[in-house]
Amino acid sequence: QRDADQTSAGRRFSILPSRARFRAASSSHPRALRRKEQIRSSASMAMRTAASKMAGTLGLRVQSNGGAFQRLMATVADGLKYQPSHEWVKPEGDVGVIGISDFAQSELGDVVYVELPEVGSTLEKGETFGVVESVKAASDVYSPVSGEVIETNTVLSDEPALVNSSPFEKGWMLKVKLSNPSDLDSLMDSKAYSSHIEEH
Repeated sequence: QRDADQTSAGRRFSILPSRARFRAASSSHPRALRRKEQIRSSASMAMRTAASKMAGTLGLRVQSNGGAFQRLMATVADGLKYQPSHEWVKPEGDVGVIGISDFAQSELGDVVYVELPEVGSTLEKGETFGVVESVKAASDVYSPVSGEVIETNTVLSDEPALVNSSPFEKGWMLKVKLSNPSDLDSLMDSKAYSSHIEEH
């Protein structure tokens, strides 16, 4: 018998065997220890199977290494433009607010450091503007538009985890004065980006 616990924030599923509770008196018995290993193996297989089924149904990515798998559903915010490398830009008149998507932060894992350009820097569309470091990897981030950096989110120097907890709001990275507004035309809307992450 298995109990499935679901948390709405990350849509993480944990399947635990109800028979995994052993009395302390019998836990050191060889037969009990073998039974524990069988249950652990069964639970691990059940987790991978459940994750694969959910991924097939929802079009989501799951880790295949048998460890804790990433959250099963990535949020895609409307009203933004996305590029294939998972950066987004929110047009606000002649200014673009830039960050990374929910899908990107979930792939990276816990963010521990964000390197951003200096105010006054000039960016070209597709150019690297910074680095996001997580407990798993360091990843370059690319500007979806061309323009001059007029503001950076200095809060991220002390609270880089905002990129994880609020990628579309408090975790924004920089604001750029657009030098070529037509750059937005080549980017994906939310529907197209949703399809993109499902396919990749």
